[in-house]
Amino acid sequence: MELLDAHGQALRGFDDLVHRIEPGQWAAPTPCPDWNVRDLVNHLVAEQLWVPHLLAGATLAEIGDRFDGDVLGDDPVAAWEGSAAEARRAWTAPGAVRRRVQVTGGEIGAAEYGWQMTVDLAVHGWDLATAIGAPQPIGEELARRLIDEFGPQVESWQGLGIFAPPVKAGEDASAPDRLVALLGRAPG
Repeated sequence: MELLDAHGQALRGFDDLVHRIEPGQWAAPTPCPDWNVRDLVNHLVAEQLWVPHLLAGATLAEIGDRFDGDVLGDDPVAAWEGSAAEARRAWTAPGAVRRRVQVTGGEIGAAEYGWQMTVDLAVHGWDLATAIGAPQPIGEELARRLIDEFGPQVESWQGLGIFAPPVKAGEDASAPDRLVALLGRAPG
């Protein structure tokens, strides 16, 4: 599975979940400590807002703090839709995945950044699905690809606050369950 296909699948999965959120669920807790549903969606919207700027060559200093705080406003679903559409447009622009981008850890290839965004969408999709009682959003092929991409890196992430330490998944666990366990979630 190529990056843009994986990213598109993860983005669509998260989008479907955002559209399933009932009015009374925005304050529901998620598997992410200290985040309710609104906080989780706010985090993903803010991440999408960064994408067009970073892929266009902006530095972190140039972007500054404009996406800090509440980026959802009075219509969280519309905020998600707009940010997701703009981010996807930026990712699918000719040559986008061959660029370099500046992230907190320095300059990296846009493809690496794209995989990071994809795993974040997928795993936070699982978090959102868990919080609102929706079906598991991560497909088998996407999960296997993300495990291949990130499995070797998980140990080096420990202590950085990126993801919680891995938890055990059953021997017969599906690829989506193995992925979320790898990233510190207890699959149900």
